[in-house]
Amino acid sequence: MKIKRYYHDLDGYLKPNKALILYGPRQVGKTTLLKDFLAKTKLRHRLDSGDNIRIRESLGSENFDFIREYAQGYELIAIDEAQKIPNIGQALKILVDEVPGIRLIATGSSSFELAGQVGEPLTGRKITLTLYPVAQMELKNHYNLFELKDNLEMNLVFGGYPEACTAGSREEKSRVCLEIADSYLIKDILELERVKSSKVLLDLLRLLAFQVGNEVSLTELASHLGIDYKTVARYLDLFEKSFVIYNLRGFSRNLRNEITKKSKYYFYDNGVRNAVISNFNSLSLRNDVGQLWENFLFMERLKKRAYRDIPANPYFWRTWQKEEIDLVEEREGRLFGYEFKWSRTKLKKHKEWSQAYPDSELSLVTRENFLDFVT
Repeated sequence: MKIKRYYHDLDGYLKPNKALILYGPRQVGKTTLLKDFLAKTKLRHRLDSGDNIRIRESLGSENFDFIREYAQGYELIAIDEAQKIPNIGQALKILVDEVPGIRLIATGSSSFELAGQVGEPLTGRKITLTLYPVAQMELKNHYNLFELKDNLEMNLVFGGYPEACTAGSREEKSRVCLEIADSYLIKDILELERVKSSKVLLDLLRLLAFQVGNEVSLTELASHLGIDYKTVARYLDLFEKSFVIYNLRGFSRNLRNEITKKSKYYFYDNGVRNAVISNFNSLSLRNDVGQLWENFLFMERLKKRAYRDIPANPYFWRTWQKEEIDLVEEREGRLFGYEFKWSRTKLKKHKEWSQAYPDSELSLVTRENFLDFVT
């Protein structure tokens, strides 16, 4: 089965003399999405890859005449793995500015490298999309509501990478998740940042995997790993920018006892999180179902906000007295709080929250109603 992605038709995002930048983790389906689109477009196009040494040398040269010749006769230029091309932002700027009517697509798996290169040169000249692991709102095109709920355990354990979603057996799904975690997600950081030890990176990810849903102390992480605080902070930043983890900060507006200095970290994909700790057991054999549920709901909601263009600032809320709300969305000038519970069906009262933010809304997300929340 081939899963229809939310951005399956890129036509609506292509504009003359604009660059469409398609970000996302490795193996999430950007190349497949691009090739499928090019196979049906009527625009005269060429597709190149940053893996091609000649293309890297040519587009990285910043030679105006050559780059104009490179695009001659085409309406659309598509460049896959664009982050591997030196000065790609400047090359795209030259194409946008010097070739009348040209449309551009550039894909990149490493956000910190590609974003750093294209940000300033393409100011006002680009449209940016992020492709995530397969979302429940995309699977809704292939399964009915009963089937989505029936497949929930597989999603919690093996995540949403396309190859994991379409793999047949649990063994094959496990192998795919391990391969993605071991061979791809760390690869960008090792290649582009020249980090010496992959062991420290993996050890850090394991510590984060066991702390999903909890505030994380960088000082404690540094102590466990035997490295300094600044190095931990740098590695976490790299993981964030390469689509491995998401940093969620605490919300505070009124109360002195609200926790704001620490962060919670979620993995972009449950399958990767479970690969990091080498645990693909069924839910009945696990003691971390609550963490899997919280990670799953947070990321599925993030995908929905991104794909449906719902502007919001996300936070968690917690007090020193251990009152807690898993997700707070600041949008439309209001606050919307959500509690994620695998088993509980009754919403807990939060007296301090209600007193401090009387105009806010608070909802409970469970196995019974989660599809409304994420699709």
